[in-house]
Amino acid sequence: MKAADAHGIVSQDDSVMGGALVFSGTRVRVKTLVDHLKRGYALDEFLRDFPSVRREQAEAFLEQSQTWARSSLQAERDDARAA
Repeated sequence: MKAADAHGIVSQDDSVMGGALVFSGTRVRVKTLVDHLKRGYALDEFLRDFPSVRREQAEAFLEQSQTWARSSLQAERDDARAA
């Protein structure tokens, strides 16, 4: 897979961490943030544990995730109405 970068927030490249989705410019997997949050850790704790990730990146990823979820739900509602 060719390297892909989403606005400096996250990137994916087969030569970095086996192609896992990582925060751009780091080797920190996005899944690591998700796992931290699922375990009840605060964002500040994650950022302290992984200082190569900028707060702006983590916050932008979380905001984009919310936007994606909202869009997905709206698409499902639209599909249900059309059926």
